[in-house]
Amino acid sequence: MSRPKQIIIKESLEDLKRLQRKSIPMISMRIRVLIEIKKSGDTGISKRALSSITGANHNSIQSWRVMYEQGGIEAILHHGRTGFKPALLSREEHAAVEAKLNNPTNGLKGYIELQQWVEQEFGKKILYNTLLKYCIRNFASKVKVARKSHVKKDEKAVAAFKKTSEG
Repeated sequence: MSRPKQIIIKESLEDLKRLQRKSIPMISMRIRVLIEIKKSGDTGISKRALSSITGANHNSIQSWRVMYEQGGIEAILHHGRTGFKPALLSREEHAAVEAKLNNPTNGLKGYIELQQWVEQEFGKKILYNTLLKYCIRNFASKVKVARKSHVKKDEKAVAAFKKTSEG
């Protein structure tokens, strides 16, 4: 049987534990592996044994060990994720879409018409499913919604009806 790969951890156990407490969960697992390697001392510890102790996959442990050897603790602490996607609509466009959806007389029959309206109004081509999920997430809209009143209802006729019906 082959001997486990020897890695010399330069940081102290106290430094590693402090870094682990301050880091996000994805990074803290990497640091936990380094702590276990440091605890093993000169004898070394195999990636399979580290896997059973920490609960991380042995392939991840292998890549983290290589990462530490090549870049040190800075490479372990760097996660490489860039962040979130930019917003689909600007604040003004968001407000306009919200006003259009909440207007009972807007006459929209569905998200296809909303998609066409957004393209015509803002010049943005947005996929149907993207706009659908955006509206559900931000405005709690539904595909089929009962309207409070008819879209083409004449407000003057309603007022005249109310005057004559109350008696």
